[in-house]
Amino acid sequence: MSPAYFPSLALLTISLVGLVGAGLPSTIYGVNLGSWLVLEPWMLPQEWLDMGGEQCNDCSTCIASEFAFAQAKPDIVDEVFNQHWETWFNQTDVDQINAAGLNAVRVPLGYWIIEPLVDRTTEYYPRGGILQLQRGLKQLAAAGITVILDHHALPGVASPNQMFAGRCTTDVEFYTPHNYHRALIWTAIMTTLSHIDPAFSSVAAIEAVNEPIMDASQTPGYGDFQKNFVQVVRAVELLLGIHVPGYAAPASFAVASNVTAGFQTTATSFGNMFTPEVVQVLKDATPILFEVVKQLGTNVVYSQADLRGRLRRRSSLVTTFMDVNWQYNNPANPAAAKIGPQVYDNHLYYVFGGVAAANEEAYLTSICNLGRIAADAALQNSPLFFGEWGLPTQFEATDEFLQKWADAQKIAYGKGAGWLYWNFKIEKSALAGDLAREWSYMEGLKRGYLTLDPTAFNDPHVCDPYINTTLAS
Repeated sequence: MSPAYFPSLALLTISLVGLVGAGLPSTIYGVNLGSWLVLEPWMLPQEWLDMGGEQCNDCSTCIASEFAFAQAKPDIVDEVFNQHWETWFNQTDVDQINAAGLNAVRVPLGYWIIEPLVDRTTEYYPRGGILQLQRGLKQLAAAGITVILDHHALPGVASPNQMFAGRCTTDVEFYTPHNYHRALIWTAIMTTLSHIDPAFSSVAAIEAVNEPIMDASQTPGYGDFQKNFVQVVRAVELLLGIHVPGYAAPASFAVASNVTAGFQTTATSFGNMFTPEVVQVLKDATPILFEVVKQLGTNVVYSQADLRGRLRRRSSLVTTFMDVNWQYNNPANPAAAKIGPQVYDNHLYYVFGGVAAANEEAYLTSICNLGRIAADAALQNSPLFFGEWGLPTQFEATDEFLQKWADAQKIAYGKGAGWLYWNFKIEKSALAGDLAREWSYMEGLKRGYLTLDPTAFNDPHVCDPYINTTLAS
């Protein structure tokens, strides 16, 4: 792909304080809305069976993903999933999140929420999720809760044998030009909606890819995708008349009567400002945008409801990537893609092993001396937030330890840009057993592991006995 055409990154550097103006809180205290619009059956096993799904040890061999469900039950999938979307996350949940003092949510999304991107001859997913997203975002905006839209399940599948990918399969095809292109069209549509649809008004950031394969040798072209992702976001913002550092809105914005008309002038508007791939993405996104705004009933006429004026008052979205240290084998550094406000995400789960020995002392020693924020900052991946974490352990943890474990993690992650817990809730059922104890934020609050004020701690000195001053970050 062609090189980027943007000026020195040094001219566009922002501080953590600058993120406040860009829409993100200076410190994020939030939760993930997992299993809402990307359903992971392990988190709600009884509901999944009641819906008509199945359980199996290998999720690729039964109806254990959205893809498998839609393929097996095409006549009922839309109705069944709509019922799930309505009940799994609604106003009651918004009220609980708000009452818990949280200021942000991360919303995992699949590419199929933009329905025209789905090849219905080979891909099988429920329809109607975009309307539920609009409904939920409107409720979150009314509560003053900031939103990060997370592209969690990518076209072609980005991670093997994972429920969160939307399809459980070893056939990973995201890292190809065709599927990168589809993901970039998704990005263009979501950026546009975030700015023009009032329901999306609390969207402050878009995350490019959730948990890409860690071995960078298996993700060819990912560095170019990162650059194109940022360019797509900024190109859309320019088309909408939103300020992007170092650039003026194209003339087409001033004369276009509506948003889609402005998109149709992409080639003449930008010339060689953006890569050919980005220009093609915007062209290909135009008819899809037309379909999506019609589905949502979103106004695109500049003269109506002060749309042009609202856009002029909008700030740039914060582009978001998993940090460079998420991958190994010479990964591309997402800092090289930065144009305007950008943050980085890291996920840390001790329960899967490879972080610390399976005992209380090792866990607390590790987390209290966490070096990830400093290691990322040395590679310009700052500000860093922790977009997924929880209380699960590799050993049978006592209530006393889980309270310490919650405090220690909050202290560690609060040294960066903040945190978002996985997950806001977990099903309470006989089949789910005690999953909620360690995976549900709301259950953690009830049991006293987590504090009602997310900025507070049960014991602010929990790390004192474990800190090694030569290791602390």
